Amino acid sequence: MTSPIADSHLKEELVSSEELFKGRFLHAKRDTIRLPDGHNATREYVVHPGAVVVIPLLDDGRVVLERQYRYPVGHVMVEFPAGKLDPGEDPLVCGQRELLEETGFTAREWAHAGAMHLAVAYSTEIIHIYFARGLSLGERKLDHGEFLDVFTATPEEMVGWCRDGTVTDAKSLTCTLWMQNVLSGAWALDWKTAASQGGAG
Repeated sequence: MTSPIADSHLKEELVSSEELFKGRFLHAKRDTIRLPDGHNATREYVVHPGAVVVIPLLDDGRVVLERQYRYPVGHVMVEFPAGKLDPGEDPLVCGQRELLEETGFTAREWAHAGAMHLAVAYSTEIIHIYFARGLSLGERKLDHGEFLDVFTATPEEMVGWCRDGTVTDAKSLTCTLWMQNVLSGAWALDWKTAASQGGAG
């Protein structure tokens, strides 16, 4: 049996922590840490509650996408449906809630694909990736102040937009990699009915 790679020579240890800013959604911290060589340094980072992104597969082979204006970058972005976790919320429940609220779709089956750290150098954010299929369209329930368009595209179109720079959202780029490998059969998923997982939708 192969031993795991030792990483103790890379680890940094917390010495002290200072809160720089606390908002309704994010807060920022500055930590003093001890480097592996014994010297001290600082690390400034954003604390994020975590999020879920959903890859909704329609029966006709198309995927459900969104167009939404993202103020920090000043652009309308093409993205897979996603949203942040509420305190203590199960990621699957969050995915089901966000899919319904933003697109109006519920799904018969769900599969957890994995997770990604969006910005490891300066954020704690982790995004859980789910696939959804057996979709049924109902009425969406956007949050107050939320404006977005819902549309569908073929997987090939999405791949092309990732290649030509139309899609630059990191989570959607990662999800397109997952989508390609799942649809080709290279990566398997453990599909479960929504009811068997105890979630809504």
